Amino acid sequence: MEKLFSFIKKYRFFLFNLTALGILTIFKPEIGIKSASISVYQVTQMLLIIPPVFLLLGLLDVWVPRETMVKYMGEKSGIKGMFLAFILGSFAAGPLYGAFPVASVFMKKGVKFTNLMIFIGAWSTTKIPMLMFEMRYLGMKFTLTRLAIDIPGIILIAFALNQILSKKEIEMIYEQAETSNT
Repeated sequence: MEKLFSFIKKYRFFLFNLTALGILTIFKPEIGIKSASISVYQVTQMLLIIPPVFLLLGLLDVWVPRETMVKYMGEKSGIKGMFLAFILGSFAAGPLYGAFPVASVFMKKGVKFTNLMIFIGAWSTTKIPMLMFEMRYLGMKFTLTRLAIDIPGIILIAFALNQILSKKEIEMIYEQAETSNT
């Protein structure tokens, strides 16, 4: 019985959503079926993206020594580390949830907190493939204007987070990354 309660507690959000979907399907079958198909599509997309991300992370973890990451993106990396974080985030492929396991490995490798925030910010707003679509459909002027605002914004937010969070809070984040399963 205790295992059942543990299971329910662990998966309560999933079970709640599954129950809500079941009730929705009973009362509004067309909406419930459409919602279920969208959910299946999203899970399928995630299952296609997550394994390659973790494979690349494994290779990064094994092939790139901690000393190399510290040298290029660590506490004393300066502008070079910021630039590298920005480039890595901009050339990344996949949705934003793929950035967090990468950031976790970066943390284990000794990457500076500010550079992590720049990496995540770049991944979320300046990915090269997305910029191509944006230029095509919204125009070059819009894309360049957005980038002119976003790039300094990413850097400003990274530095602001570094200042707002205490050293202890940042250390706790790094400790959590060390103990995570990625």
